[in-house]
This record gives sequence, C-alpha cells and structure tokens, in this order.
Amino acid sequence: MKIFQLFSLYPSSLSPLGGVRKGLSFLFSLFTCIAMTAQTVSSPNGKLSATLLDEGGLTLSISDEGKAVVKSVKMDLIINQGKKTVHVGEASITGKAVVKSVSEDITAPLYRQAQFHVAYNQATVRLNCGVNVEVCAFDDGIAYRYVTTGFKGEYIIENEQADFTFDDDYVSYLPLTTNPRKPEAMAFQATYAKAPITRQSSLLAFLPVTIDESVRKVTIMESDLEAYPGMFLHAEGLNLKASFAKYPKTTDHYQWRDQLYVTSTENYIARCNSNRTFPWRIIAVAHDDTEMPVNNMVYSLATPNRIGDYSWVKPGRVAWDWWNDWSISGVDFVSGINNDTYKYYIDFASKYGLEYIILDEGWYKPSSGDLLTTIPEIDLPMLTQYAKQKNVRLILWCVFNCLDRNIEAICKKYSDMGIAGFKVDFLDRNDQTGVEMIYRIADVCARYHMMLDYHGIYAPTGINRTYPNIVNFEAVFGMEEAKWTKNGEQDMPLYDVTFPYIRMQCGYVDFTPGGFRNATAKDFQPVNNNPMTMGTRCHQMAHYVVHESLLTMFADNPTIYMQEDECTRFLAMLPSRYTSMKILQGKMGEYIVTLRTDEHGNYFVAGETSWEPRDIRLPLSFLPAGTHTANIIVDGVNADHVATDYKVKTQQVTPSTTLDIHMASGGGFVIAIEK
Repeated sequence: MKIFQLFSLYPSSLSPLGGVRKGLSFLFSLFTCIAMTAQTVSSPNGKLSATLLDEGGLTLSISDEGKAVVKSVKMDLIINQGKKTVHVGEASITGKAVVKSVSEDITAPLYRQAQFHVAYNQATVRLNCGVNVEVCAFDDGIAYRYVTTGFKGEYIIENEQADFTFDDDYVSYLPLTTNPRKPEAMAFQATYAKAPITRQSSLLAFLPVTIDESVRKVTIMESDLEAYPGMFLHAEGLNLKASFAKYPKTTDHYQWRDQLYVTSTENYIARCNSNRTFPWRIIAVAHDDTEMPVNNMVYSLATPNRIGDYSWVKPGRVAWDWWNDWSISGVDFVSGINNDTYKYYIDFASKYGLEYIILDEGWYKPSSGDLLTTIPEIDLPMLTQYAKQKNVRLILWCVFNCLDRNIEAICKKYSDMGIAGFKVDFLDRNDQTGVEMIYRIADVCARYHMMLDYHGIYAPTGINRTYPNIVNFEAVFGMEEAKWTKNGEQDMPLYDVTFPYIRMQCGYVDFTPGGFRNATAKDFQPVNNNPMTMGTRCHQMAHYVVHESLLTMFADNPTIYMQEDECTRFLAMLPSRYTSMKILQGKMGEYIVTLRTDEHGNYFVAGETSWEPRDIRLPLSFLPAGTHTANIIVDGVNADHVATDYKVKTQQVTPSTTLDIHMASGGGFVIAIEK
C-alpha cells in the first residue's frame, strides 16, 4: 500500500473540532483511494493496456480501447525456501514501475518471417517480497512474467496461480487432455472442444487456447518455458484456471519402447536455484482472424540463439516411412524395415530432389532402448553412404529418454557417420524435468550439428529461437490420426482450417501431410497400411504452404507418389524455407488463404476449406509490377465426389489480375508464381 504521502496531503487549515472531523473523513477517503496501487502499461499504438493491481491480491486486467479483454488475471507464485514461504499474490507494489520502450528488428532466417520488427512497452514492477513482475504491451497482445530478485540458494515453487476471468460467457476453443486418468500425461494432440466457457468440460486443456469475444480473438500461450512446467487450463465458471504438473518423484519405463513415465510426484511444481526469470504468460489479441497465424509474440519473447553459427541447419523435405506403413509395391523384395526398402526410399527422394528420409520406429529394437545397436536387417553405415551418393541424408527416430541417457555417445557415433539428426518422440509430459530434458538434448545435439524434430511434445514456446537446430514440433492433431479415426468421429478438414489460427501462433507444426489416397466425407475409412486422407488432393497439397514447417514430410507411399508424378513434382518444387508469410483471407473454422515468399522472390499462395465448398476471389495485387507466370493446381470439376480429381494450369498474371477459385467440399488450391 502506498500511504507514505498521506500526511503531506493532509489539509493544514483544519479547525480543532469540526475541522478534525472533516479531516478524518478526508483522511479515510484518501486512504481508501490510495491504499490500492496500480501500474499501467500501454501498447505502442495506445489501444491495448494492462494494469497491475495489488488490491485484495495481485491481479492483472487487460483492456482494448477501454473494453475488457480479460477482466482480471488473479496471480500468485508460492515460493518456499526452508522456513520462509512467500505468496507473491499477497505482496504489495513498491515504488513506481520502471517503463521502457523496446523497438528492434529480429533476424530469423529459419522462422516464418526471415526478418520482422517488434515493438512493445515494458513495465518492471517491484513487489515487496523479492519478486518483480514484468509486463509487456505489444500492439497484438500482453505478456507478463515473474523475476525473482531476493532469493539466494535453492528454493521450490509450491504452485502458481493464473486465473483468467472473462466478463461474458464467450465461445472457447480448448484442446482437452486425452488422458482423463492422468491428465498431464499425453501427446498434446486433440481437436478443439468448442463451447461457451461455462459449458466446457472441467478436463485440463493444453496450450494454446482461444476465446472468441466476437470483436476479437484472445489466445493464451506461453514463451521461454525453461526449467519449469508448462501451463494447463481448465474451465470453471467464467474462468480459465491454470494448473501445472507436479515435480516427478519416481518414474518407470513402458516395456514396449523403454519410454520413461512418471509414477509419483512431489507436492510442488518446480525446483529453483537462486534468482531467475520465469516463463512469459501471453494473452494475444487479434481483431481479424487473419492476424492470428502470424502473431510473433512467442518467438519474440524467447531467449535468443545460444548455439552460435547455425548455417549447418538445413531445412528440407522428407520421404517418410511410418504413415504409409512401408507399403511399397511393384518391387522384387519384401518391403519393411530393411536395407532394400530404405534404398527404395532414398532413390525416390533423390529422384524428386528431397533432402532427407526418416528411419522411423524399428531401426533399433524399441524395447531395448539401445540406439547404438541397429536390428540385423539394417546396415546404417551402408545406407548413409548410399544416400550421400544421391544427395540425400538420413534422420533417425528415437524416444526422448533413450536418447537423453546416453546422448554424448549417440551423437558422436551418428554425427561421425553423417546422420543429419533425430526425430525424437514420446515425451508425453511437460513437467519441469521433461522440459529440462528437451533443452539438454537440444544443447548437446547442437554441439554435434544434429537437427531435431520433436514429437509427442507440447506446443513450441520459443525454444526454436534459442536452439535453431530444432526444426519442427508436433503438438498437433496431425494426419497420423486419420489412420484410425472412424468415419464421423473427427472432422479433419474442419480442424485443418482451425488449428492454423490457434496452434500455429506458437510456431512449426509437423502435421505430416501429403496423402494421395484422398476421400470425400462419405467415402473415408480408417486404413492402417494404405491410409486415406479426408478431403481433396488439393487440400493435402495446400498444407505445404499453409503450414509453417521447416522439415516437411512426404507422408505417403513412394510408389503412389511416382504413379502421381504431376502432383509429386509440383510439391517437390515448393520451398522448404520461406522468407515471409501473410494470411490474405480467412476465417477460423471456415477457410484460410496464405501467401508466402521465398529467398528468390517467388510467390506461393495456397488455400483450403472445411467440408463446406467455397468460392473466393483472389486479387494478386501483392505482386510486383510486370508479368509473371503462375502455375496453378485447383480442385477438379468432379472433386466433390472424386476427391483425387484436380486440374493444373499455367497462365500469365500481373498485379491487376484477380483469380476466381472454387474449392470443393474439403478442397483447396496451390499457386506458385515465378519471379
């Protein structure tokens, strides 16, 4: 409470009696007005503001041009250091906030924008408990975090409170846990439960989540998550309340994959050593849906590059084995996890200029957890050399803890062999020790120039800025789910035009696209070894532009791809790294149209729709002056009932050209415009 000014403000002309009564009344009113301390910071354009209050507990309120975005965020961090327990939520603000304006150009050659400008105002608010709160106001969102300043030695975080209270029962999009029995233990893959907040399940939802306030969309995310558990949210009344996985106490291993899992926990969420910063809590605000996929707050707030030169990190396209179940045909050998099959994949990758192939689960015995020993059917040095001769490199699948426990030896062996990196799977948690593991793996792999594709993991929190050798993340209800989704259980085309607006705000998605056995809603069936996709051929092809992905899978069977040479060559010509990204048109849950450019000045536009057919008009006013060649692939006239139907055409275009495009049910399109 700020009462140090009280007596200097007291009236000096009070009479001994009546004046005293009036003075006491004035004093009471003055005390009431100033007992609460408020610190406000506004965005550079002045529209968004965040106010930190210490009345009745620490809270943050967020407004957009004076109207509530989040009515309040009730905040607390419970810190225990031996006999000393600090409730940050009960602390008082001391002094005046230190406010600074930040304006910088961020160079990010492996991000959705190779270079972008970021500007925000930051207030550092000191509390009387040895903790600061930093609040940043961007034009497109608010972020806050805690910074401990008065703690030496070890201490624990018993819990953190972040209760997001809204002023109305808005529609919310929550990806709910798929493991109600152990809600923090799952692969972070779920479609969105769409409902008003009060009608949502009480199950935990993992981040990011979005609230539709009609005039704006609000997305809750986190950034710079390091040595700390990730945030979950659950609905309660008009609130979304934070929850965190407890610190692991004991663990065990699943026999099949030697995968580590938590069997019991401590009664706290994190261990700390001396003063530190804590993760950013982000409340992103978009007035138009097209602003959502290109929000840069997660990346901007993350710790910058720690690994130095990363020119050795090479994005690329990948011929992938697992989704198509190694089911090649028309060959004179038995397909499967063996040398002949992988030579076939290498030959296919080389033919179409794909940079990588992945050896997914099975190249080592999963139950052994021994990454240093391959199965007898695999001669890894031979395959590596064979691939090298064809300008292709190999990436190896593995389980997180199996890589982590012997990482130096594994990295040295396979780096020396010429392996490009690892696809690391089945973390399936985000407690503090799990988060520490992904940082540890990233750090060691960077030293050995090994790239990483993280699967079975929570959504990215900016670690790809800190460790640019991490080139992809799953944390998406990807195409693998179609292999076992019964007709009508999940609506993939709907999800396909929803998650780019929510999940992609965080960064890369390893959706694993490219299925060429395309099916209408009526025809789709789950098939394991020859899987289908929901929606048209062009819908699948649009993923390669719409999705942000540095390591993009060609998920279907090489045999099928070679039979469908025209579409395969079209996809193989698309870049794996782009320099800019903009959403030209779209509405969450309905459709999306994305524009991207590459380093050579070429333009790429792709769109996709839900099961609802859609006609759009696409002005090409973004093009530079002159005449350009556009290679266009669109849904065929029969695509509504023959999902594989498509049409390819080439035409000359200028900035004044407007294209009329029809997207069939579950359809899409792709356009490549040469400089």
